[in-house]
Amino acid sequence: MTAAGETEIRELDRTTVERIAAGEVVERPASVVKELVENSLDADAGRIDVSVEGDGTERIQITDDGVGMSEADVRTAVRKHTTSKITDIEDLEAGVGTLGFRGEALATIGAVSRTTIRTKPRAVDADAGTELELTGGEVTHVGPAGCPEGTSIEVTDLFFNTPARKKYLKTQATEFAHVNTIATQYALANPDVAVSLSHDDREVFATTGRGDLQSAILSVYGRDVATSMIRVEGAADGVEVTGFASDPETTRSTRDYLSTYVNGRYVTAKTVREAVLDAYGKQLAPNRYPFAVLFLDVDPGSVDVNVHPRKMEVRFDDEGRVERAVREAVESALLSHGLVRSSAPRGRSAPGDAEVSPESEQTALDAMGPTRTDAVERSDEEERTGEVKRTDEEDVADRSGREHPASPSRTDRPTGASETRTRTDERPESTSASRSSSTTDSPSRSSR
Repeated sequence: MTAAGETEIRELDRTTVERIAAGEVVERPASVVKELVENSLDADAGRIDVSVEGDGTERIQITDDGVGMSEADVRTAVRKHTTSKITDIEDLEAGVGTLGFRGEALATIGAVSRTTIRTKPRAVDADAGTELELTGGEVTHVGPAGCPEGTSIEVTDLFFNTPARKKYLKTQATEFAHVNTIATQYALANPDVAVSLSHDDREVFATTGRGDLQSAILSVYGRDVATSMIRVEGAADGVEVTGFASDPETTRSTRDYLSTYVNGRYVTAKTVREAVLDAYGKQLAPNRYPFAVLFLDVDPGSVDVNVHPRKMEVRFDDEGRVERAVREAVESALLSHGLVRSSAPRGRSAPGDAEVSPESEQTALDAMGPTRTDAVERSDEEERTGEVKRTDEEDVADRSGREHPASPSRTDRPTGASETRTRTDERPESTSASRSSSTTDSPSRSSR
């Protein structure tokens, strides 16, 4: 029994609070990559290099050529809830135009790792940048450092002070597969940014940042997948949809390659993904998922991005409106190429996964020759990609090593920034609707 006037309710100390918060944002090494790549994109980077060792707990390094930070900036940036991206609740409620906005990334990553930040602001007449070191959330060193303009963040010994979280990580192949998924999604979303991913000093993929979505897809997925993709464009009820989707024969057993973006932000929006699958009607075999890179442009005020600390989920004010726009846009593209119709035979995609084979972008373009521009428009059956039988274990191993997704063009997507689905043999067929073409400019980025 507690004596009168006493209480068993107490305020947690700062270290405990920081580690609890870090657990919400930094679940695994891929979470670190996501947060830091988003920071680089918001900092107007034209090049982002991601390097990972082992499963990512040993070492992750993200280097960009963005706007960089001054010493005062970096000292402030590693404190909790500090950001340059919003100023108050009104900015949040009006719709966030940047990828990051919670002011948690650097502080929470630093709380569960040993982190070194080297940064130098652009267009500043200075001989050196700044180096700041964090260990378990505590700043242990700040001083001048020779470094190029931009920011490089090295995270080592991840979860050294939270062994319980490290204990529940999966195999190295699985953890790196998650890293690869994140890196490729942002490469797809930002084809005007040169993004590279290396694992244990071996390049996994690299995009050139030329701004062409099809070229980015070639760099990351390879020719077989790229030539199976058809262009998707549509607009309805204030929702613009652009991007690419594969024919019904080019599929995978996981939805990792079904990439969806809302106002430039990579999200796992169930409403959007379900709409894409419904657009294929009965042409997809059970538990098969197409390749897709789809961008939705909606009124920022009609979507809530502050649903979860990881910012991977969004909530629409009218899900039915979004679902219809996406389904009709994808279905219209498939119908125009003769890839779905009520009397069409069922796809033969069940036997195996389409092969993903990243290659040099220039090599892929040269090999495809002058027909590459029209490759995504073809609908002839003989040009469709064949299936390669692969097990789920092989898929994980490949994605952890050398096979990865591609990158969509900002010029082909709207303005602004894997969740399971129980599926049966029968999906309700959707009515077709011809959608109007729409292309908008890429979103503006703000500094870190």
